[in-house]
Amino acid sequence: MQIKDVLLAPGNGAFFYDDQEAIRSGAIQDGFIYVGAPKTPGFKSIRIPASSLSIGLVFTDETVVWGDMMNVQYSGAGGRDPLFDTNQISNLTSCVVAPRLFDVDASRFRDSCTRVFEPVEHLRLPLAVEYGVSQALLRAAAHLQRKTIAEIICAEFDLPLPTCRVPIYCQSGDAREINVDKMILKAVDILPHGLINSRQKFGAGGLTFMEFVKWVAARTREIGRPGYHPVLHFDVYGWIGEEIGLEPQRIADFICKVADTVPDFTLNIESPADFGSTQAQIENYAKIVSILDNRGSSARIVVDERCNTLEDIRLFAEAKAAHLVQIKTPDVGSIADTARAVLLCKENKVGAYVGGSCTETDLSAQTCVHVSVATQADMMLAKPGMGVDEAFSIVGNEQNRLLAMLNRRRAQNEKVG
Repeated sequence: MQIKDVLLAPGNGAFFYDDQEAIRSGAIQDGFIYVGAPKTPGFKSIRIPASSLSIGLVFTDETVVWGDMMNVQYSGAGGRDPLFDTNQISNLTSCVVAPRLFDVDASRFRDSCTRVFEPVEHLRLPLAVEYGVSQALLRAAAHLQRKTIAEIICAEFDLPLPTCRVPIYCQSGDAREINVDKMILKAVDILPHGLINSRQKFGAGGLTFMEFVKWVAARTREIGRPGYHPVLHFDVYGWIGEEIGLEPQRIADFICKVADTVPDFTLNIESPADFGSTQAQIENYAKIVSILDNRGSSARIVVDERCNTLEDIRLFAEAKAAHLVQIKTPDVGSIADTARAVLLCKENKVGAYVGGSCTETDLSAQTCVHVSVATQADMMLAKPGMGVDEAFSIVGNEQNRLLAMLNRRRAQNEKVG
């Protein structure tokens, strides 16, 4: 069955696009806005409502399958694609991508992606385009083969049908205390993110951050149900390096000091420092990882900035430059590359975290659940948005529905066999 038409529908992302450079440089928060001039190209203000663009593939039987394009919250930072421009992306999709879609066999997911995402004049298509269009192509293959999205991934990558759930990680946004309580009451697997993205939140010498870590651990013991023992995961947006300095030994010493304050918990530290380039990030993160491992620390390093594309992920994984790699799905591009990234991490015995951004949509989040479960990632982000309830519901419920369908499929196969 062929694709006969392509629909485009502008939409909203679930949060905002933020100018990370301006925030890191000391922009003051006034309510929900940031005061001051933007610093990253494309931003007209420091905080901009996130936009998205949906693409619908119309089949000859009038079925329509959808995918959503968008960029991440901190667009233009750390080597990422620039701020999402709906008009520019819409024009490119109409002129370049749509004609290619009419010529593919939509039942063959990976082959379709290869054909549709051919570079234009040696330039790769914007990663937001790859991300949204690949979601639609994945849903197209699932529709045509009458399978779940996860089953398409398993078939395309020669993987067994999964039986286990993937742990879910929630992020708090700025409403830290309230959202931590929500996470604990909902028994979230991994928490709280914390949004430690400014000097004020990190504190002189990291003291404010350390106090927050201790409070989260204490709060978990105080209001969590018996036996609840989450992983503690904090994104510090490079502030350890900003405040402590960029010497790997000093960064590792600080992380060990933090871990020692919560000895009963596994501690994930995401983006401890930004060393300015992918190569420098790999070299220095590998040193930090080695120091922590040699000390037998329970702390784990999670890479985000400077690790964007599949090739970046390969370099970090092969160099053991992180304990966990955040596969930031809109930055990776094609959802097929997200699957490849998880498998690449597993081959190199590095943790695979299927992340993404608060700027995403319910549709992109649900698609990522299927890829995460199919590849058995080590953890996945509750998204979209910065609120706990909606994101945890969207991702958690989609995972539970998927596992119920896969269990039924497995039982049917066993009965036939």
